[in-house]
Amino acid sequence: MDFTLYWQLLFYFFCFITLIQVFYYLFFFIRLAAYKSKPKDTSQTHPVSVIICARDEVANLVKNLPGVLIQQYRTTHEVIVVDDNSFDETKYLLEEFQKTYKQLHVVQLKQEAKFIPGKKFPLSVGIKTAKYEVVLLTDADCVPASESWIEKMQESYDDGTEIVLGYGAFHKKKGLLNKLVRWETFHTALQYLSYALAGIPYMGVGRNLSYKKTVFFRNKGFTAHNHIPSGDDDLFINMAATRHNTKINIDPEAFTLSKPAKSWSQWLRQKNRHYSTGKYYKPSHKFLLGLYSFSHFLFYPLLVLSLLFFNWQWSLIVFGVRFLAQAFILYPTMKKLNEKDLYPWFLFIDIWMFFYYLLFVPALFKKPKKQWK
Repeated sequence: MDFTLYWQLLFYFFCFITLIQVFYYLFFFIRLAAYKSKPKDTSQTHPVSVIICARDEVANLVKNLPGVLIQQYRTTHEVIVVDDNSFDETKYLLEEFQKTYKQLHVVQLKQEAKFIPGKKFPLSVGIKTAKYEVVLLTDADCVPASESWIEKMQESYDDGTEIVLGYGAFHKKKGLLNKLVRWETFHTALQYLSYALAGIPYMGVGRNLSYKKTVFFRNKGFTAHNHIPSGDDDLFINMAATRHNTKINIDPEAFTLSKPAKSWSQWLRQKNRHYSTGKYYKPSHKFLLGLYSFSHFLFYPLLVLSLLFFNWQWSLIVFGVRFLAQAFILYPTMKKLNEKDLYPWFLFIDIWMFFYYLLFVPALFKKPKKQWK
């Protein structure tokens, strides 16, 4: 049997998959690479309510909460910590902090919310408690990258803005796991920030996210997905964000930093929890994200088959087109998000993504766990 036609068709399919990948880089991701925030003619500061939900987070609060409390922000602001039924020393730690920081307000939850698993109920309580229209969300295991975090995040608001998507990075540590965790975080941000710039916002991360109470209540909070433990950040943004009401902020002083997973099993649990919400996205978002991931997943197997069974010179040329698009776009985006040290690794980690998809695609079909901690 002559397989020449078969391998030729396979090579054409490889070219088609590569074209899809290059399209995403040159239509979506290049927007983030070229992005520059527009200077404002007038500067306005808004009162801000920072909200943090915590359950048994005393160790993280000791390390990270002072970074929120010492923010240099000249306009009125408050920091609300919602203590969600903690069994550790969180209550007493927060009482000590309140003696020094008058802007700290604590909400103690003593009872679990029935039929509302996860973080949505304590976060809803925090938002309803907030005095100010602009709320800024982060987690207990996050620390602002600078003392200007509040100021820089609220600068993105203008008359039409209701949602600001920030970047939640991870601390840089030694080891391969840290590089993979940070790459996955960067790769996710590359997508949601670029899509927002293209007028298709679909998610944000609760580690660094701001929106107005008006948009929260107009969309009835988390009511549409209260039964899902996760998604207090991405599912709400997927529902509430539009091309007109959403902006991004990638000022390095507006980043937050989190403690990365220490073990492969911990990272697997975290990512499985995150991806379990993807099936609830809008159909158009699922299509765009799915097409990108599917073409990314197929790219390297098709490259190998084309190299072995078709024509290695033509196969390398096709590979080179995508590689150059990646190299051209990833460097400035990594530089903007302070992940430039990952750039020499990008080809290796891009190949690793084939195995990443194998690990995490099953999470799309799993039922989310009920606990958020």
